[in-house]
Amino acid sequence: MKNILIMFFSLALVACGQNEAGKSSEPQYTSKAPEVSKEYIFAIHPLHNPARLFEVYGPLIDYLNRNIPNAKFRLEASRNYEEFEKKLYSQQFEFALPNPYQTLNSLGHGYHVIAKMGDDYKFTGVILVRRDSGIKKPADLKGKKVSYPARTALAATLMPQYYFQTHGLNVNRDIENLYVGSQESSIMNVYLGDVAAGATWPLPWEAFQKEHPDKARELELKWETEPMINNGVVVRDDVPVQLARQVAQLLDTLHTHAEGKAMLANMPLSRFELADDKRYRVIEDFLRKFSQTVYPIEVPKK
Repeated sequence: MKNILIMFFSLALVACGQNEAGKSSEPQYTSKAPEVSKEYIFAIHPLHNPARLFEVYGPLIDYLNRNIPNAKFRLEASRNYEEFEKKLYSQQFEFALPNPYQTLNSLGHGYHVIAKMGDDYKFTGVILVRRDSGIKKPADLKGKKVSYPARTALAATLMPQYYFQTHGLNVNRDIENLYVGSQESSIMNVYLGDVAAGATWPLPWEAFQKEHPDKARELELKWETEPMINNGVVVRDDVPVQLARQVAQLLDTLHTHAEGKAMLANMPLSRFELADDKRYRVIEDFLRKFSQTVYPIEVPKK
Protein backbone atom coordinates (compact mmCIF):
# COMPACT_ATOMS: atom_id res chain seq x y z
CA MET A 1 0.00 0.00 0.00
CA LYS A 2 2.80 2.42 0.90
CA ASN A 3 4.47 1.97 -2.52
CA ILE A 4 1.15 2.51 -4.30
CA LEU A 5 0.57 5.80 -2.46
CA ILE A 6 4.09 7.06 -3.30
CA MET A 7 3.55 6.22 -6.97
CA PHE A 8 0.15 7.98 -6.95
CA PHE A 9 1.50 11.21 -5.52
CA SER A 10 4.50 11.16 -7.88
CA LEU A 11 2.21 10.88 -10.91
CA ALA A 12 0.00 13.66 -9.56
CA LEU A 13 2.95 16.02 -9.15
CA VAL A 14 4.11 15.32 -12.71
CA ALA A 15 0.63 16.03 -14.00
CA CYS A 16 0.40 19.30 -12.09
CA GLY A 17 3.72 20.37 -13.58
CA GLN A 18 2.32 20.17 -17.14
CA ASN A 19 -0.16 22.62 -18.67
CA GLU A 20 -2.53 21.88 -21.54
CA ALA A 21 0.15 22.61 -24.12
CA GLY A 22 2.51 20.17 -22.47
CA LYS A 23 4.70 22.96 -21.13
CA SER A 24 5.91 23.00 -17.57
CA SER A 25 4.04 25.38 -15.23
CA GLU A 26 6.70 25.07 -12.51
CA PRO A 27 8.63 28.23 -11.55
CA GLN A 28 11.20 29.19 -14.14
CA TYR A 29 14.62 30.15 -12.73
CA THR A 30 17.38 32.16 -14.35
CA SER A 31 21.08 32.30 -13.64
CA LYS A 32 20.73 35.93 -12.41
CA ALA A 33 21.36 36.17 -8.68
CA PRO A 34 18.60 37.80 -6.61
CA GLU A 35 19.17 41.39 -5.55
CA VAL A 36 20.60 41.80 -2.09
CA SER A 37 20.95 44.86 0.08
CA LYS A 38 24.08 46.83 -0.77
CA GLU A 39 25.66 48.98 1.90
CA TYR A 40 26.08 52.67 1.16
CA ILE A 41 28.14 54.94 3.38
CA PHE A 42 26.50 58.26 4.23
CA ALA A 43 29.18 60.52 5.70
CA ILE A 44 28.60 63.79 7.54
CA HIS A 45 31.38 66.36 7.72
CA PRO A 46 32.48 67.30 11.27
CA LEU A 47 29.52 69.46 12.21
CA HIS A 48 29.89 68.03 15.71
CA ASN A 49 32.14 65.61 17.53
CA PRO A 50 31.49 61.99 16.43
CA ALA A 51 29.33 61.08 19.44
CA ARG A 52 27.06 64.10 18.98
CA LEU A 53 26.96 63.58 15.23
CA PHE A 54 25.67 60.00 15.62
CA GLU A 55 23.06 61.22 18.09
CA VAL A 56 21.80 63.86 15.67
CA TYR A 57 22.06 62.05 12.34
CA GLY A 58 21.58 58.42 13.39
CA PRO A 59 17.76 58.71 13.25
CA LEU A 60 18.00 60.07 9.70
CA ILE A 61 20.01 57.04 8.55
CA ASP A 62 17.55 54.71 10.29
CA TYR A 63 14.74 56.48 8.44
CA LEU A 64 16.43 55.94 5.06
CA ASN A 65 16.97 52.27 5.87
CA ARG A 66 13.30 51.77 6.68
CA ASN A 67 12.05 53.51 3.58
CA ILE A 68 14.39 52.32 0.85
CA PRO A 69 14.33 48.56 0.13
CA ASN A 70 17.37 46.66 -1.16
CA ALA A 71 19.75 49.28 0.22
CA LYS A 72 21.47 49.61 3.56
CA PHE A 73 22.87 52.94 4.71
CA ARG A 74 25.64 53.32 7.26
CA LEU A 75 26.48 56.61 8.95
CA GLU A 76 30.15 57.54 9.10
CA ALA A 77 31.72 60.30 11.16
CA SER A 78 35.23 61.65 10.84
CA ARG A 79 37.52 62.85 13.61
CA ASN A 80 38.35 66.08 11.82
CA TYR A 81 37.99 67.97 8.54
CA GLU A 82 41.23 66.64 7.11
CA GLU A 83 40.16 63.02 7.56
CA PHE A 84 36.72 63.69 6.09
CA GLU A 85 38.12 65.47 3.05
CA LYS A 86 40.71 62.78 2.38
CA LYS A 87 37.97 60.15 2.27
CA LEU A 88 35.56 62.31 0.28
CA TYR A 89 38.05 63.26 -2.41
CA SER A 90 39.19 59.63 -2.76
CA GLN A 91 35.53 58.62 -3.29
CA GLN A 92 35.21 56.45 -0.18
CA PHE A 93 31.64 57.64 0.46
CA GLU A 94 28.58 56.95 -1.69
CA PHE A 95 26.62 59.78 -0.04
CA ALA A 96 27.92 62.72 1.96
CA LEU A 97 26.91 65.98 3.61
CA PRO A 98 29.94 68.29 3.09
CA ASN A 99 30.16 71.99 3.81
CA PRO A 100 29.64 74.25 0.77
CA TYR A 101 33.37 74.59 0.03
CA GLN A 102 33.79 70.80 0.21
CA THR A 103 30.63 70.38 -1.85
CA LEU A 104 32.08 72.52 -4.63
CA ASN A 105 35.39 70.63 -4.44
CA SER A 106 33.63 67.25 -4.57
CA LEU A 107 32.23 68.04 -8.03
CA GLY A 108 35.73 67.50 -9.40
CA HIS A 109 36.11 64.19 -7.56
CA GLY A 110 33.22 62.16 -8.95
CA TYR A 111 30.21 63.56 -7.06
CA HIS A 112 27.16 65.64 -7.88
CA VAL A 113 24.64 67.53 -5.77
CA ILE A 114 21.16 66.10 -5.19
CA ALA A 115 19.94 68.16 -2.21
CA LYS A 116 21.01 70.68 0.41
CA MET A 117 20.18 71.88 3.87
CA GLY A 118 17.62 74.68 3.86
CA ASP A 119 17.78 77.78 6.05
CA ASP A 120 20.54 79.51 4.10
CA TYR A 121 20.05 82.54 6.35
CA LYS A 122 21.55 80.45 9.17
CA PHE A 123 24.72 79.69 7.24
CA THR A 124 26.81 82.47 8.72
CA GLY A 125 30.05 82.67 10.60
CA VAL A 126 29.74 83.73 14.23
CA ILE A 127 32.58 85.00 16.40
CA LEU A 128 32.37 84.50 20.15
CA VAL A 129 34.20 86.23 22.98
CA ARG A 130 33.93 86.02 26.75
CA ARG A 131 31.56 88.57 28.25
CA ASP A 132 34.32 89.77 30.54
CA SER A 133 36.88 90.14 27.72
CA GLY A 134 36.46 93.88 27.17
CA ILE A 135 36.68 93.33 23.40
CA LYS A 136 34.54 95.85 21.51
CA LYS A 137 35.83 95.85 17.93
CA PRO A 138 37.86 93.48 15.72
CA ALA A 139 40.98 95.62 16.12
CA ASP A 140 40.92 94.80 19.85
CA LEU A 141 42.04 91.29 18.90
CA LYS A 142 45.45 92.48 17.69
CA GLY A 143 48.22 90.42 19.24
CA LYS A 144 45.77 87.78 20.47
CA LYS A 145 44.77 84.22 19.54
CA VAL A 146 41.61 83.27 17.61
CA SER A 147 40.33 79.69 17.25
CA TYR A 148 38.61 78.05 14.27
CA PRO A 149 37.53 74.43 13.68
CA ALA A 150 39.63 73.83 10.54
CA ARG A 151 41.29 75.64 7.66
CA THR A 152 38.58 74.54 5.19
CA ALA A 153 35.53 75.26 7.36
CA LEU A 154 33.64 77.78 5.27
CA ALA A 155 31.19 79.38 7.74
CA ALA A 156 33.38 78.90 10.80
CA THR A 157 36.79 79.85 9.35
CA LEU A 158 36.93 81.41 5.90
CA MET A 159 33.90 83.65 6.33
CA PRO A 160 35.03 84.98 9.77
CA GLN A 161 38.55 85.57 8.43
CA TYR A 162 37.11 87.52 5.51
CA TYR A 163 35.02 89.49 8.01
CA PHE A 164 38.10 90.33 10.09
CA GLN A 165 40.11 91.35 7.03
CA THR A 166 37.37 93.70 5.84
CA HIS A 167 36.78 95.17 9.30
CA GLY A 168 40.21 96.50 10.21
CA LEU A 169 42.09 93.36 11.29
CA ASN A 170 44.86 91.82 9.23
CA VAL A 171 44.41 88.06 9.58
CA ASN A 172 47.94 87.28 8.50
CA ARG A 173 49.80 89.71 10.78
CA ASP A 174 47.59 90.94 13.59
CA ILE A 175 46.38 87.69 15.18
CA GLU A 176 47.47 84.11 15.78
CA ASN A 177 45.09 81.72 14.02
CA LEU A 178 44.56 78.36 15.73
CA TYR A 179 42.78 75.48 13.98
CA VAL A 180 41.49 73.32 16.82
CA GLY A 181 39.69 70.44 15.08
CA SER A 182 35.98 70.86 15.81
CA GLN A 183 33.22 73.40 16.34
CA GLU A 184 32.85 72.49 20.02
CA SER A 185 36.58 72.83 20.57
CA SER A 186 36.60 76.31 19.05
CA ILE A 187 33.82 77.37 21.42
CA MET A 188 35.44 75.76 24.46
CA ASN A 189 38.75 77.48 23.76
CA VAL A 190 36.94 80.78 24.23
CA TYR A 191 35.19 79.64 27.39
CA LEU A 192 38.47 78.42 28.92
CA GLY A 193 40.24 81.66 28.05
CA ASP A 194 42.80 79.94 25.82
CA VAL A 195 41.91 82.30 22.97
CA ALA A 196 40.49 85.81 22.88
CA ALA A 197 37.84 84.90 20.29
CA GLY A 198 36.56 81.76 18.60
CA ALA A 199 34.71 81.24 15.36
CA THR A 200 31.91 78.77 14.69
CA TRP A 201 28.49 78.92 13.03
CA PRO A 202 24.92 79.10 14.42
CA LEU A 203 24.03 75.39 14.63
CA PRO A 204 26.89 74.33 16.94
CA TRP A 205 26.49 77.54 18.95
CA GLU A 206 22.76 76.86 19.42
CA ALA A 207 23.52 73.27 20.45
CA PHE A 208 26.18 74.48 22.91
CA GLN A 209 23.74 76.93 24.49
CA LYS A 210 21.17 74.16 24.93
CA GLU A 211 23.58 71.55 26.30
CA HIS A 212 25.84 73.84 28.39
CA PRO A 213 23.72 76.83 29.41
CA ASP A 214 25.97 77.80 32.34
CA LYS A 215 29.08 77.95 30.17
CA ALA A 216 27.22 79.63 27.30
CA ARG A 217 26.11 82.47 29.59
CA GLU A 218 29.76 83.45 30.03
CA LEU A 219 30.12 83.93 26.27
CA GLU A 220 28.60 86.35 23.82
CA LEU A 221 28.15 86.38 20.06
CA LYS A 222 30.15 89.48 19.15
CA TRP A 223 30.06 89.50 15.34
CA GLU A 224 28.23 87.62 12.60
CA THR A 225 29.06 87.43 8.89
CA GLU A 226 26.75 87.71 5.91
CA PRO A 227 25.00 84.40 5.05
CA MET A 228 25.86 82.03 2.23
CA ILE A 229 24.39 78.83 0.74
CA ASN A 230 24.06 76.00 3.27
CA ASN A 231 25.65 72.51 3.29
CA GLY A 232 25.07 70.25 0.30
CA VAL A 233 24.12 66.58 -0.06
CA VAL A 234 26.24 64.85 -2.69
CA VAL A 235 26.17 61.40 -4.26
CA ARG A 236 28.96 59.51 -5.99
CA ASP A 237 28.49 59.27 -9.74
CA ASP A 238 28.32 55.46 -9.81
CA VAL A 239 25.35 55.23 -7.42
CA PRO A 240 22.16 54.18 -9.25
CA VAL A 241 20.16 57.22 -10.34
CA GLN A 242 16.91 55.85 -8.94
CA LEU A 243 18.46 55.34 -5.51
CA ALA A 244 19.89 58.87 -5.49
CA ARG A 245 16.43 60.22 -6.37
CA GLN A 246 14.82 58.23 -3.56
CA VAL A 247 17.27 59.62 -1.01
CA ALA A 248 16.78 63.18 -2.29
CA GLN A 249 13.00 62.83 -2.20
CA LEU A 250 12.97 61.46 1.34
CA LEU A 251 15.17 64.34 2.49
CA ASP A 252 13.05 66.89 0.65
CA THR A 253 9.85 65.70 2.37
CA LEU A 254 11.15 65.34 5.94
CA HIS A 255 9.46 68.56 6.98
CA THR A 256 6.02 67.28 5.92
CA HIS A 257 5.50 64.71 8.71
CA ALA A 258 5.94 64.47 12.46
CA GLU A 259 8.84 62.00 12.46
CA GLY A 260 10.82 64.12 10.00
CA LYS A 261 10.09 67.33 11.88
CA ALA A 262 11.45 65.77 15.08
CA MET A 263 14.69 64.78 13.32
CA LEU A 264 15.06 68.24 11.79
CA ALA A 265 14.43 69.95 15.13
CA ASN A 266 17.35 68.03 16.61
CA MET A 267 19.74 69.30 13.90
CA PRO A 268 18.30 72.10 14.21
CA LEU A 269 16.97 72.77 10.71
CA SER A 270 13.58 73.56 9.18
CA ARG A 271 14.04 71.39 6.08
CA PHE A 272 16.21 69.90 3.36
CA GLU A 273 15.51 70.86 -0.25
CA LEU A 274 16.38 69.58 -3.71
CA ALA A 275 19.45 71.14 -5.36
CA ASP A 276 21.94 70.65 -8.16
CA ASP A 277 25.57 71.42 -8.95
CA LYS A 278 24.84 74.90 -10.29
CA ARG A 279 23.61 76.12 -6.91
CA TYR A 280 27.14 75.85 -5.50
CA ARG A 281 28.92 77.91 -8.15
CA VAL A 282 28.23 80.93 -5.94
CA ILE A 283 30.99 79.65 -3.65
CA GLU A 284 33.51 80.28 -6.43
CA ASP A 285 32.79 84.01 -6.27
CA PHE A 286 33.44 84.11 -2.53
CA LEU A 287 36.65 82.10 -2.82
CA ARG A 288 37.98 84.50 -5.46
CA LYS A 289 37.22 87.49 -3.24
CA PHE A 290 38.80 85.72 -0.29
CA SER A 291 41.96 84.92 -2.28
CA GLN A 292 42.32 88.53 -3.37
CA THR A 293 41.58 90.00 0.06
CA VAL A 294 42.86 87.61 2.75
CA TYR A 295 45.29 84.96 1.47
CA PRO A 296 45.45 82.68 -1.57
CA ILE A 297 43.13 79.68 -1.50
CA GLU A 298 42.38 77.12 -4.16
CA VAL A 299 39.31 77.84 -6.27
CA PRO A 300 37.98 74.58 -7.75
CA LYS A 301 37.90 74.53 -11.54
CA LYS A 302 34.65 73.98 -13.38
